[in-house]
Amino acid sequence: MATSVFKNGAVLITGSPQALFTDFVHKYNKVYTNDEFQTRFKNFKDNIAKINAQNAASPSAVFGINHFSDMSEEEFRTTVLMSKRIEVPPMPKDFVASNTPAIGAPDTLDWRAKGAVTPVKNQEQCGSCWAFSATQAIESAWILAGKATNETVNLAPQQIVDCDTTDAGCNGGDTPTAYEYVVSAGGLESNDSYPYTGQNGKCDFKKSEVVASITGYQKATSWLSETELQTNLVAWGPLSICLDAASWQNYQSGVLTHLQCAFINFLDHCVQLVGYNAGASSPYWIVRNSWTTDWGIEGYIWLEMWHDTCGLAHEATWPTV
Repeated sequence: MATSVFKNGAVLITGSPQALFTDFVHKYNKVYTNDEFQTRFKNFKDNIAKINAQNAASPSAVFGINHFSDMSEEEFRTTVLMSKRIEVPPMPKDFVASNTPAIGAPDTLDWRAKGAVTPVKNQEQCGSCWAFSATQAIESAWILAGKATNETVNLAPQQIVDCDTTDAGCNGGDTPTAYEYVVSAGGLESNDSYPYTGQNGKCDFKKSEVVASITGYQKATSWLSETELQTNLVAWGPLSICLDAASWQNYQSGVLTHLQCAFINFLDHCVQLVGYNAGASSPYWIVRNSWTTDWGIEGYIWLEMWHDTCGLAHEATWPTV
């Protein structure tokens, strides 16, 4: 990939679009029909233009080519993000969010370093992030309860996708109802016994194969309080959060600010909050995604603290073991 660095530090992608697309196809093992090729090439060129515009305007985040670069914005929103989005209730009048550092909280925290986070997963082109987020939170809770390690626990989001009848599988869902399903079912199977398929399927749950269970869940924040979010992240462990990820398609590295990821009215993606760096020059939350390690910072994204970036403080939960 040809790039140029301009005076303001922006990294812009340059070179022949055809050559760049050929490299992209080979790198990501893309296979298209003859009819599809031109549409994918157009999407790719549109994304290059968007990436360059984002990098030229970005104060701290870097955007680049990844395995989503042949998708239109609409396709990305409806297949990778949840088409059935979570609607956020209106805030009370005269509401003021609590977005200051929690008293007594350390300047930095990373639950990965404490062995409480499992490897980055791949939801594929299925809006099952809500099931992954709930599953990952349960894995972390199970580890911190001393019942497994991050190398021995690998639970089955596909069980939730197939068997949770309240939510909508690949079309979207919500983590509280996912937890409620897991409680009612008696727990989750392992990914080995109930493997992920990346599509909706018939429920094939076997209670005899359950390897982890929960008793319920707790809310980890209330009314956009990042102060409360920080307190509970420190005290409890990695949290499930749901937010607005429409601006994440081309993210590569750096801190994504609230101006680049302004929340509007809906949450369309659920992930896992695993830490923060409040002592950085631009303080940020460390967020684990489910789009493989090829995306972002080896599967992670940094979101600016204290500004409800992407709506990250609207819905945060922790499963109880």
